[in-house]
Amino acid sequence: MPAGPLAAALSYILWGLFPLYIKQLAQVPALELVAHRSWWSLVLVLALLAGQQRWAWLGQVLRAPRTLAAFACSSLLLSANWLIYVWAVNDGRVLDASLGYFINPLFNVLLGYAVLHERPRPLQWAAVGLAAAGVLWLAIGTGHVPWVSLALAASFGLYGLLRKTAALGALEGLALETLLQAPLALGWLLWLGTQGRGQFGQGDAGTDLLLLLAGPATAVPLLLFAFGARRITLATLGLLQYLGPTIQFALGVFVYAEPFDARRGLGFALIWAALALYSAESWRVLRQQRRAATA
Repeated sequence: MPAGPLAAALSYILWGLFPLYIKQLAQVPALELVAHRSWWSLVLVLALLAGQQRWAWLGQVLRAPRTLAAFACSSLLLSANWLIYVWAVNDGRVLDASLGYFINPLFNVLLGYAVLHERPRPLQWAAVGLAAAGVLWLAIGTGHVPWVSLALAASFGLYGLLRKTAALGALEGLALETLLQAPLALGWLLWLGTQGRGQFGQGDAGTDLLLLLAGPATAVPLLLFAFGARRITLATLGLLQYLGPTIQFALGVFVYAEPFDARRGLGFALIWAALALYSAESWRVLRQQRRAATA
């Protein structure tokens, strides 16, 4: 397989397998795990930047208040997304988490319409309508709105929108986001340590190692994604993005035995049908554009 598709596929596979890692740290509160994830990601990306001597961007950013404000917002959204996701996995809601990332591409259509003034095509609107019907059915069938799924889709969609218009690359952007998170993350970890409530450094070498791995587990998929996204078409990337939630769905049903009855299955089926329609329409339009360009 060429390097671009392979890197992108690996990034989504690693994101899909992430519940296996989180479940190993079920004893660590979600907020503490997110703080470790932020802090050790910062250590890793700073080491990568130091090795490549890539510091020129930092001085430019510090003189650009709008860029700092945009990344402060994206940093908050990323932290919120991580926190909800970690909590959901450890609360036995892997299926809800997977549903959030299935919904995300369709939520992006709405964001494009509302914020970027894009004009979705009729079949794209039909896909969004099908997904909305699936969410409504799940709300009626389960007796509550699937807020975990919607919160994950919304936070990651808004994060993607901010990063889409950002002036920094993947590594520099992640470095700035984790720099902005660092005071709160490190402050929280130090406070937990002084209170004797932190999980790190309590004599459990396995837990310490897993917490240290939070940095690579966060940064490696992001860097693989950034490498792959630049080398493949958007249509291919759009199809590969379903690898992550599909793996999460399989883990939720077959590994963690989360309840999945026919009523819940119908809601998922409506959303899967929406994604199939959306993907087919995107692929058709891309082929038309290629033919027109060739002509």
